[in-house]
Amino acid sequence: MTYKWMWLLPLLAAGLLAGCSQEQQNRLERLGVTWLEGNYRVTFAEGTHLRQWIVRKGKVTSEPAKGYYYFWARDEKGRKFYVQTPIVRTYIEEIP
Repeated sequence: MTYKWMWLLPLLAAGLLAGCSQEQQNRLERLGVTWLEGNYRVTFAEGTHLRQWIVRKGKVTSEPAKGYYYFWARDEKGRKFYVQTPIVRTYIEEIP
């Protein structure tokens, strides 16, 4: 079955977002942020403070209502530890 109107959906979504405030747009963007299992570099940057973690064969999950990313990382000795970092100043990159 072919839906000839499917091309219209991205335009409708863009129109809806354009009618939202910046804060509402940020909340909508955060809703879909759950990184699937993989390898990631997670960076928190605020001014001169920079902190990075490596997530191997794991996932990064967000909780938009609280404004945080959650994930398990490993230290230099290979021990797992739980990290919670603010969404606002955190960047996630997929790595090999």
